Amino acid sequence: MTRVALYTGSFDPVTNGHLDVVRQACRLADRLVLAIGVHSSKTPLFTAEERADLLRAVCGPLAAETGTALDVVTFDGLAVDAARRHGATLIVRGLRDGTDFDYEIQMASMNAAMAPEVQTVFLPASPPVRPITATLVRQIAGMGGDASAFVPGLVAERLKAKFKRQ
Repeated sequence: MTRVALYTGSFDPVTNGHLDVVRQACRLADRLVLAIGVHSSKTPLFTAEERADLLRAVCGPLAAETGTALDVVTFDGLAVDAARRHGATLIVRGLRDGTDFDYEIQMASMNAAMAPEVQTVFLPASPPVRPITATLVRQIAGMGGDASAFVPGLVAERLKAKFKRQ
């Protein structure tokens, strides 16, 4: 039986924290689906296509190291619906701190009520990446700061280019 895990996020941009979760999730699943949340009420820095390309480029090698198949998709509804659509029985969530846990445990409980066949798995962030958030990365890059310590090299290049144009 193939174990399929779904990891949702905005990934705007993909950070070293996301890579940490992906690396851990690849050890749990035969196939990992990275699901980019697309919501009309949000205006992301990177388009969904740009985020998908970045995810494939930086997460593909991590998946290949463990022999995990990697899919990158978009979704605009409930995570449990996306999990069902892609055959996932696991939803992967990264935790940085207690605040994340408080929010994520509520979400996991609601998801379990809606889709009892889908299990939420919490993966703790490694200490070096715990403070990283995509929001802070966008703020640093947007103010002309160097975000390269917090994102993969390709993402740092794309951030610089994005803010140079604005």
